[in-house]
Amino acid sequence: MAKEAYCVKCKAKKEIQNPEDTTLKNGRPATKGTCPDCGTKIMRIGK
Repeated sequence: MAKEAYCVKCKAKKEIQNPEDTTLKNGRPATKGTCPDCGTKIMRIGK
């Protein structure tokens, strides 16, 4: 299943392009990537 995140520029939920799992400084998991429409970096906290 593809992960979705909110794009601030498009003002809508978009499917994360090139998703990359990462860990924040406080230890929480996150997924970051880019918006498929505008290319802005988007991030979703949690699995």
